[in-house]
Amino acid sequence: MAENMIKIKSIGVGYGNENVINNLTCSFSTGEFCALIGPNGAGKSTLLKSILGILPLRTGEILIKDKSAALWKRKELARVLTLIPQEINLQYDFRVIDLIMMGRYPYLDYFRNYSAEDREITKRVMKEMDLISFSEKYYSQLSGGEKKRVAIARALVQETEIILIDEALAELDINHQLELMEILAAINRKQKKLILLVSHDINLAADYCQRLIMLKNGEIIGDGSISEVFSEENLEKLYDRRLRVITNPLSKNPNIIFPGLHE
Repeated sequence: MAENMIKIKSIGVGYGNENVINNLTCSFSTGEFCALIGPNGAGKSTLLKSILGILPLRTGEILIKDKSAALWKRKELARVLTLIPQEINLQYDFRVIDLIMMGRYPYLDYFRNYSAEDREITKRVMKEMDLISFSEKYYSQLSGGEKKRVAIARALVQETEIILIDEALAELDINHQLELMEILAAINRKQKKLILLVSHDINLAADYCQRLIMLKNGEIIGDGSISEVFSEENLEKLYDRRLRVITNPLSKNPNIIFPGLHE
């Protein structure tokens, strides 16, 4: 039986005087690849920030590996959970190898020195992600797709059981979107990591993820396998628009099609 990695119990979260998430309850287990989808302002990124402890809860509780998220020390939590942000914002430019090795920060000793093990793990992950040839390049010199691979590599060297991803497909062309989803699916399949992906590309989510959670106005309106929740009725509730759903002949999963100007 898969271990419950994250349990979210009736949480309320917000900014200022406004709640963005209201009385939300769900859980995530080892080995799941789950996409969080929904319109802008639905609470997807807010949910990730709540799990990370960036946003304090107003009500409810989040458990990570059966321990209250509020009780985790930051360095301890960073050995269990990592975030791949939409974009890595840097005050200074770094070489790719140095930026990726920063993922080993939770394991540094008192003197903050990288060990031989840290360097070996970094080298192995860079090889797996086909980034060795980029080692001496600076982050600013990379394309959008290359930067995403660096962000994934930095998360992988952190060696966590949970990876949170906030709109990693944004601003990528279709080739790099597919490459990224294939990489994530392989990591999930081979390493059994729990991956939570915030995405606006619901077709890619349906074709590569195992589970969808549909969020609207801070509440879950659909949660289950792709075949269970990816329906025209649920999508209309989610986006206030009737969307046509067909079966993708290659993936055999439901996908939406767009009418263009012909309807």
